[in-house]
Amino acid sequence: MPLMRLAYASEATFQSKPVEKGVEPHVARILLTSRRNNAQRHVTGGLYYGNNRFFQYLEGDEAEVMELFQKIREDDRHTNIVILIEEPLQQTTFENWSMKYVPLSVDVRRLLESHGLVSFEPASFTARQCEEMIDLIRKSSEDQKLVNYDDPQPGAATTGASVVSPGLKAGLIVAALGLVGALVFAGSML
Repeated sequence: MPLMRLAYASEATFQSKPVEKGVEPHVARILLTSRRNNAQRHVTGGLYYGNNRFFQYLEGDEAEVMELFQKIREDDRHTNIVILIEEPLQQTTFENWSMKYVPLSVDVRRLLESHGLVSFEPASFTARQCEEMIDLIRKSSEDQKLVNYDDPQPGAATTGASVVSPGLKAGLIVAALGLVGALVFAGSML
């Protein structure tokens, strides 16, 4: 079974909504579906959304990638699809990701600035810029929910990267309270 890789750019047809939990709501729905479907097909890759544009990279079995890309082309949530890379692949490079998502990040801004680009327009990327974008997605945080590399909101205090998500923090607090309760109960039995 021959492997292939495919990267494309497109423009969103939806009106962007305020970002919730680091992800635009329409993009969050796309990610949920992509992760489920791609895992079943053993297709891996990454997605970046910014400036109302998508950059997506897919790799896996050639037949599966092409079948998936045909479904992607038919999706009315984006238009002006431009194939940037379509070629054979020796081995996959996104082993643990059915669809990795990179939130708006300083790294992407640095990439754009290094090429003199002022906005995210992936349809006009050169081959080198595509490879750099793929590498950036591949090397980004292993779990974007645990590390937030986004720029702080204007007026917000800068505290550096947050290494504990709000959900994990809440879980740790509940576990600590349960442990304290158990110790108090055990102490009263003595």
